[in-house]
Amino acid sequence: MSRWEGLDEFVAVAECGQFSAAAERLGLSTSQVSRQVARLEDRLQSRLFYRSTRRVALTEAGQLFLQHCQRLQDAREEALRAIGDLGAEPKGLLRMTCAVAYGERFIVPLVNDFMARHPQLRVEIELSNRQLDLLHEGLDLAIRLGRLQDSRLMAARLAPREMYLCAAPEYLQRYGRPHSLSELARHNCLIGSSDHWSFVDNGRETQVRVQGNWRCNSGQAVLDAALRGFGLCQLPDYYVLEHLASGALVSLLQQHRPPNTAVWALYPQQRHLSPKVRQLVDHLKAGLSERIEYRPQQNVTANG
Repeated sequence: MSRWEGLDEFVAVAECGQFSAAAERLGLSTSQVSRQVARLEDRLQSRLFYRSTRRVALTEAGQLFLQHCQRLQDAREEALRAIGDLGAEPKGLLRMTCAVAYGERFIVPLVNDFMARHPQLRVEIELSNRQLDLLHEGLDLAIRLGRLQDSRLMAARLAPREMYLCAAPEYLQRYGRPHSLSELARHNCLIGSSDHWSFVDNGRETQVRVQGNWRCNSGQAVLDAALRGFGLCQLPDYYVLEHLASGALVSLLQQHRPPNTAVWALYPQQRHLSPKVRQLVDHLKAGLSERIEYRPQQNVTANG
């Protein structure tokens, strides 16, 4: 006899409150349901129900056992859905959000490629630098950069996100290269959304307040100013890697580079992801892994 036998009948009776109603739900006879529950109680050597002529009520053991059985049923259905969705075609509406610049450059092209492969899918993308509430806005997916804060959401890591301090060779030739964090105070720093830059010093993350004659809350604008030789900048890898590789920018204070953060896919907590969300997340992860990589040369100096 299977150890699972009688579990579905027990849960149905507990949830319906009657053997007859449970039998109707399961498409079985009342006597068959009653027999299975009785056999289950015999195997457990514990009474699960108090029975009367009109209704049944759970015993203390039955209440405890019901919680476990319901979780087992959920896990079983989850497993069946997961296998069934392996080859399911993404379809229907998928609503998502991402920061503007990163979304325009990286996420939207990958989503468009995904849609070309799955014509039954409809996508609405809201590019915003505000962190929209997925639950309140009815969004299926959000792409977030940096460190996570919302513990109500599930997260999948899509790609690393590294911060680089850098400057154009023209600037370094004129003003010299900083060799320590304390030397940042004498350099013109191109400030984006914050005038506190993150670094590692003596094994600990630290914030350094910087100053300069230029400020804009756009990473692309900061990059343009740095390429023109206006000053130092600290930007994520996706802005600067190609320019570091070409020599248009030079990486600085590599020994103080802050800990890597990441690019994340966030979605509401649920046991089972729909095929459209799961397959898009996999597609984004694969696409972002193909970004250009940069390995800085060692012992490179620039004298002003």
